[in-house]
Amino acid sequence: MNYDLSKLIPDIRYLDEIREVLYDQKFAKNSPDMDLYYMYRNLKQEGGLKYNITVIPAKMLGCEFIKTAGHYHVGPEKELYNVVEGEAIFLMQKGNEKKIEDVYAVKAKAGDSVIINSFYGHVTINPSNNELKTQDWSPVETKSDYSLFKKMRGACYFYTTKGWVKNKNYKSVPKLRFEEPIKDFPKDLSFLKTN
Repeated sequence: MNYDLSKLIPDIRYLDEIREVLYDQKFAKNSPDMDLYYMYRNLKQEGGLKYNITVIPAKMLGCEFIKTAGHYHVGPEKELYNVVEGEAIFLMQKGNEKKIEDVYAVKAKAGDSVIINSFYGHVTINPSNNELKTQDWSPVETKSDYSLFKKMRGACYFYTTKGWVKNKNYKSVPKLRFEEPIKDFPKDLSFLKTN
């Protein structure tokens, strides 16, 4: 999909909105508010699905690579992401503050796709020196829940200049595993629908 984003008004995620989920709390406490990333929501609806674009500039949040706030879906909705430009790491976790049952990361580059499975929370990270642009499809009824990530002060792992660091606020976290992205964008997106 080709959209001239310069003619559209994004929702902007500001540092003030996600300070508590950052690894580098010295940076979080001492940095002035700033734009972090840009969300172009609901650009299109088709077949019960909605289409969004997210642009994440290359920035560091102290010693942590820039990332989205992170959220779970309220219901069983799945989501399909596709990297349009740049590189991304999608971190996915299943569970709650007492126990994370599963956590894995997918490294993806332009052209790659990643499915966010039902009941997984997820964070998108830009680990490069270039702007990251993703597009995603999800059911129109999808609602985001940010509360667990806020309560636990982030996902169960942070991606930093020293590599992956476990979030000590979670009681039980398995070893991080890695999966491969999907190389071909699925032609049929009906698997995303929940009914």
